[in-house]
Amino acid sequence: MGQPAVNMDTDLSLGEDKSLLVIDDDRAFRDRLALILERRGFETRTAEGYEDGLFKAREKAPAYAVVDMRLGDGNGLDLVSELRAMRHDMRVVILTGYGNIASAVAAVKTGAVDYLAKPADPDDVVKALTMDGVKADPPDSPMSADRVRWEHIQRVYELCDRNVSETARRLNMHRRTLQRILAKRSPL
Repeated sequence: MGQPAVNMDTDLSLGEDKSLLVIDDDRAFRDRLALILERRGFETRTAEGYEDGLFKAREKAPAYAVVDMRLGDGNGLDLVSELRAMRHDMRVVILTGYGNIASAVAAVKTGAVDYLAKPADPDDVVKALTMDGVKADPPDSPMSADRVRWEHIQRVYELCDRNVSETARRLNMHRRTLQRILAKRSPL
């Protein structure tokens, strides 16, 4: 008698509760990601937006969640806080097509365990969901110092409600210098 076939894609480190909620307003992406994660051992459910995600999480709070940052009916960062209030041990990963340092910091502060840019590789999503306290590998090509500076300026600019004068004052920078920096594209 042969042994039963084993699905090599299944991640056995998920624990007893393998429930996962994928919340994304892009139906094709959401369904494809849910199917791939199901093949890796998760018990997936999907939601198409903020309100639908809250409703499904209230029915049964999942152990894991993958949340798009910009949903048609709300902000994924706000949803992370609500989800974590339902279940403090929920591991949430934020996905976005609009990534920057400020958003990544905000995602982690709201309780997300990681922040990934779309289109995220399913292996990276699984790794982010299951790596508890393990540091990620350093990036192959980290941001340049110019890019980090630009991201910081953009973050302060957004926090000052896009007010150039207030941003320049807080950064201790001349207003015209700041205007020139804001007019340029981000460095690589």
